[in-house]
Amino acid sequence: MSSKPSLVVIGAGLAGSEAAWQIANAGLPVKLFEMRPYKRSPAHHSSDFAELVCSNSFGSLNSDRASGLLKEELRSLNSFIIKSADLHSVPAGGALAVDRSAFSKHVTKTLSDHPLITIEREEKKALPSTNQIVVLASGPLTSEALAIDLKEFTGLKECHFFDAASPIISGESIDFSFAFKASRYDKGEADYINCPMNKEQYITFRTELMNAQQADLKDYEKESAHFFEGCLPIEELARRGEDTMRYGPLKPIGLWDPRWGDLNDRELRQAKRAYAVIQLRQEDANGRLWNLVGFQTNLKWGEQKRIFQLIPGLKEAEFVRFGVMHRNTFIESPKLLSPTLQFRKRGNLFAAGQITGTEGYAAAIAGGWLAGKNAALLAMNCEPMTMPKTTMIGALTNFVSGVGLHEQVSKNKTFQPMPPNFGLLPELDERIRDKRLRYGAYRDRALEEIRVIQEQIGSKNTAEVI
Repeated sequence: MSSKPSLVVIGAGLAGSEAAWQIANAGLPVKLFEMRPYKRSPAHHSSDFAELVCSNSFGSLNSDRASGLLKEELRSLNSFIIKSADLHSVPAGGALAVDRSAFSKHVTKTLSDHPLITIEREEKKALPSTNQIVVLASGPLTSEALAIDLKEFTGLKECHFFDAASPIISGESIDFSFAFKASRYDKGEADYINCPMNKEQYITFRTELMNAQQADLKDYEKESAHFFEGCLPIEELARRGEDTMRYGPLKPIGLWDPRWGDLNDRELRQAKRAYAVIQLRQEDANGRLWNLVGFQTNLKWGEQKRIFQLIPGLKEAEFVRFGVMHRNTFIESPKLLSPTLQFRKRGNLFAAGQITGTEGYAAAIAGGWLAGKNAALLAMNCEPMTMPKTTMIGALTNFVSGVGLHEQVSKNKTFQPMPPNFGLLPELDERIRDKRLRYGAYRDRALEEIRVIQEQIGSKNTAEVI
């Protein structure tokens, strides 16, 4: 009787950690390779698994939002990473945000303690041999050696864009004679710290952002520097127009400081409403650390301190971590992958996470879930599954694999990363004009499909193992 093929996962980020867990949870041994701490990436700060580099927020909790629906699908499908995020959540209004240190440490310990998971702390400089089932989840910060080998394997030029992370400051250094706590439209608890600006302060702030010194890019980065539209540096938003930030991360609507007076007084509301508002989101469970929401940046660190301390309430801000920008790598998935996330030219090689061209934490986890499940099915001589395109997971994997001949792919335009969104889902049988009702119908249809899949795969309750 021949032995089962060995299973390997490369990369212990969100996708790789999820994939390794799903393989082990199927009763199969797996080796999980992670190059840190022996080789660092430009953006990571620790050696823990599933480290959240850009933000500590996974996005909306509402299942009638695309990101929220994706997380709800993953919860129903026994996602280890989403359950771990729920376990280590911190207050964030209607979003799922986590204490990123506690979250990553939990994922690291749980995977390290699993009897079927072997952790290998070394850099994989090339794809493993063809007799192994492999999940490639090396992420957007894939090491140079592995990226070169992957390029040779695919025969295609790799794609890349630039991503950035927001600064983190000490909560004790925030001046609450200017700042106030509130959630937009008073939804839920007052989970955000808000720093309001008047018009003069905003104009000065924008001018300083546009004229600030940028961190230097390496020559190879300069040749192809372009940003992912969903995660633009704050200084890039400032350059795009006087009101761009005010309609983006600095929008003032729905935020009111009770010290300004009665919100129900219409004239007072018009007179006192802030021109722009900077929000800070809780970073850790104790509320000692806060990140500037939407303040991804490539400014030099000295410039970050000088300019961000112009924000009312942050004059004495103590920066625990400055923002950084780094190059992200992703493959031209529509030319390479099937909806099962298998490479078409090598069926026992799967890709998962941001390297496939999905964007956002939840999307990376979804790819890890599907690749891990399918790697396990393949090892057990079963047919890998394709997720229904009416689910958000299926819509994303169909998109990156080019199924449906999306206009972007069919016209040979440049393939760009895609976050979860309802525009990827097939239209409903009946047209619904009201957006909220329409999104609710998308959700109901998707979760019904997920319920059927649950029954088919016999998903286990993970409460006992997290």
